[in-house]
Amino acid sequence: MHPPRTLERGSLDWLNGLDEDDCASELRACCSAASWVRAMVAARPFSSPDDVWETSDGLVAALDDKGLGEALAAHARIGEHRSGESREDAWSRAEQAGALGAAADQRKLLERGNRAYEERFGHVFLIRAAGRSAQEMYDAQRSRLGNDEVTERAVVLHELAAIVRLRLEGLVGA
Repeated sequence: MHPPRTLERGSLDWLNGLDEDDCASELRACCSAASWVRAMVAARPFSSPDDVWETSDGLVAALDDKGLGEALAAHARIGEHRSGESREDAWSRAEQAGALGAAADQRKLLERGNRAYEERFGHVFLIRAAGRSAQEMYDAQRSRLGNDEVTERAVVLHELAAIVRLRLEGLVGA
């Protein structure tokens, strides 16, 4: 007889094996939209990491305004340091390393860009910051200010899907 198999935290089997509440709690750190969390929990078991990413991408693309608002509300402004101890706070700090480590003049430009964007679109500027410099993020802010609302919503959903995928990769160790 074989000993019971323990599931390694951060594996696909681990995610599939969590009870619904624990799974929802873990997934919420990736995307705080309640509809996304519910649908991801219900979609288990995932057959592969690609199944996780594809499911998530489809669910992010289908977010309604309420779900998108919930997701955006959980994201810090570009260049703002989240000091909390949660996994989401740690991920945010790591993802925003390019902005958080920027020179003071560059951080000021990002702050001004954040304000202009929020005045124009009514929500936080969202960009997959991981691997991008402060200048790249600022350039994206300036460029996206010229978008109409429909175009910008599509860009935001694309960026959100990329952030969620990055976090899911961290969650399941892929």
